[in-house]
Amino acid sequence: MIKTISKRNQILSLFLLITWVISSQEPVDYVSPLMGTDSKPSMSNGNTYPAIAMPWGMNFWTPQTGKMGDGWAYTYAADKLRGFKQTHQPSPWMNDYGQFAIMPITGKLRFNEDERASWFSHKSEVAKPYYYSVYLADHDITTEITPTERAAMFRFTFPESDSTHVVLDALDKGSYIKIIPEERKIIGYTTKNSGGVPDNFKNYFVVIFDKEFDASNAFDGKQLIHKQEIKSDHTGAIVSFSTKKGEVVTAKVASSFISIAQAELNLKELGTDSFDTVKEKGRDAWNRELGRIKIEGGTIDQFRTFYSCLYRSLLFPRKFFEYDLNGNVLHYSPYNGEVLPGYMFTDTGFWDTFRALFPFLNLMYPELNAQIQEGLANAYKEGGWLPEWGSPGLRNVMVGNNSASVVADAYLKSGKSHEYDIETLYKALIHGANNAGPLTAVGRAGANYYNKLGYVPYDVGINENAARTLEYAYDDFTIYQLAKALNKPKKDIKLYKKRSLNYKNLFDPETKLMRGKNENGEFMEPFNPFKWGDAFTEGNSWHYTWSVFHDIEGLANLMGGHEAFAAKLDEVFSLPPIFDESYYGFIIHEIREMQVANMGQYAHGNQPIQHMPYLYNYAGQPWKTQYWVRETMNRMYTPAPDGYCGDEDNGQTSAWYVFSALGFYPVCPGTDQYVLGTPLFQKTTLSLENGKEIVISAPNNSDSNKYVQELKVNGKPYSKNWLSHQELMKGAVLHFEMTQTPNKNRGTNTADFPYSLSTE
Repeated sequence: MIKTISKRNQILSLFLLITWVISSQEPVDYVSPLMGTDSKPSMSNGNTYPAIAMPWGMNFWTPQTGKMGDGWAYTYAADKLRGFKQTHQPSPWMNDYGQFAIMPITGKLRFNEDERASWFSHKSEVAKPYYYSVYLADHDITTEITPTERAAMFRFTFPESDSTHVVLDALDKGSYIKIIPEERKIIGYTTKNSGGVPDNFKNYFVVIFDKEFDASNAFDGKQLIHKQEIKSDHTGAIVSFSTKKGEVVTAKVASSFISIAQAELNLKELGTDSFDTVKEKGRDAWNRELGRIKIEGGTIDQFRTFYSCLYRSLLFPRKFFEYDLNGNVLHYSPYNGEVLPGYMFTDTGFWDTFRALFPFLNLMYPELNAQIQEGLANAYKEGGWLPEWGSPGLRNVMVGNNSASVVADAYLKSGKSHEYDIETLYKALIHGANNAGPLTAVGRAGANYYNKLGYVPYDVGINENAARTLEYAYDDFTIYQLAKALNKPKKDIKLYKKRSLNYKNLFDPETKLMRGKNENGEFMEPFNPFKWGDAFTEGNSWHYTWSVFHDIEGLANLMGGHEAFAAKLDEVFSLPPIFDESYYGFIIHEIREMQVANMGQYAHGNQPIQHMPYLYNYAGQPWKTQYWVRETMNRMYTPAPDGYCGDEDNGQTSAWYVFSALGFYPVCPGTDQYVLGTPLFQKTTLSLENGKEIVISAPNNSDSNKYVQELKVNGKPYSKNWLSHQELMKGAVLHFEMTQTPNKNRGTNTADFPYSLSTE
């Protein structure tokens, strides 16, 4: 009996200890910037790097394990560091621009990236959003970094040596270095980029040390140069010191896309603060943003996964603007190369982020998104087109015209509360919707065919034509919604409503799937619904058939009604993960990630199908949404270096998790609705920008209690399968009664289904 009581006390004590540990930590303490870094080109577990940065910061910093120019700048499996890089890279596939690297070393002067590299261990590595530290074993140096939005501070702890050095590598493709020993300063610029920049693009930098140099040298390519200034293809600087054991040297770093003088101005973000003060301010900034969502009642790994995903959701799009001497906002234009007033943001691909990342900003950060909208208006005025993938300017990747969704959703949800040039943006949407752009990923490739036939044909030399058609139809819906809100002419409203039904032109009644169609109106032959690419984008027909975000009821009718529609959804999970990769000629990583996930044809690692589990709500079977959403959260996400199931993609895959953990998801941006799922935590509190709160309560929630028995909104029973954005913004209390068994009566009436265009 005594032993039993003792055992119970031990269990109770352990539970109380775990609860205390969770409750005593601040949100940023749960974040792992290493989540997703255990990746490679053939298998993405996130394809992230540890971004040491402020939320939406203009400059990020990352330890660099990869070679110069390698998109995989940091991989968890690597064992050597080549430097610490200022980076603007949105993904390894897009690669970087405006980058340069800093590396401390000891002993012989070595500036080549392989020769200066040092072994390191994750055991002596600390990675926080606001702080990074690592021990460089070959040099006996500890390096620490803490950033601001446009600057950073390094702290090097050196051994006793008469030959310690810091290498600044401005990289190749055109760079400039000037060393100013009397000011303990290095200035210069790098032009290295991966595209999307004007001819005059430069990232200017300034570095100031707090210790006098014993010596300083430059290098030109592979050659050491005893000069203080050099401009060449590949330049860099080396400054040298004599140090005592444990001596600390700090370096302040800032950069600008405008000028060296502006970089000096950006350096003032650090002020006279010490390293620890900058670090603490960075910690406070992250806690302030992460703390806008407070979670309670979950496991430690769920806390870590949630806040790591929330951290990733607060990085992109990146601020691409600066402040002049008078505090006015200005930017270097990545579209025309001029320095102009106003906001600019970049490094996001709308094909990914229109789905959940931008709706998340509209929910939690509408003021920031209003600035982003102003930046988009500037992009159109400066370049003549809205970006679909900006990094930093127009890039030729992915399909669709999803800037329409990003613009429309922002205005429909909060645009009337913020001042920006929506008329210019509407003009930009109409221009993009009716014209092929200078790149196939800008405007609409095949616009003439689409506007004439109602689809982009399979046999006219435009790849991924079915995907384009489906996305154009949805984008037309968002233009239709925006046109109504802006009281545009009835002919415009009618036109875009009609075009938004173009998805029907690709529905194959024989297979009940979407299928490419030739110019003569006949479906393409042969048809393999498991074939990736070809008519589709990074997916197959089983993935893209559901890309009718705005009219799921219409799609269900084409399939034969709600029961047939739900059965088709079931097939996605029950089919084997077979595939046809012949279009690519090799197995792309997205295929492999679907294959190994053991969820049938459900390829959560890529964006086209991420909304699909929520579609059971449109067929009167919401319990299946609850099951598959929880399964996806539990199986496809962990806080570990292999924590994602595909490319994280600039916050989109993370925002899916954040929304899903709240218990709802924006299936159709451009409407007022979020579609219900199942909350992950026992209590979540959202602090909205307007001072209101959304409290999501599910006190008996657990791993087994994943089904929604009942929902009350503000104390009243609520039967609908969706929530209104406008109502949530007034403040709300959502009380979920959770159970182990599905409630097959709730949410089954058509009156409770989410919005579809066909039911207008």
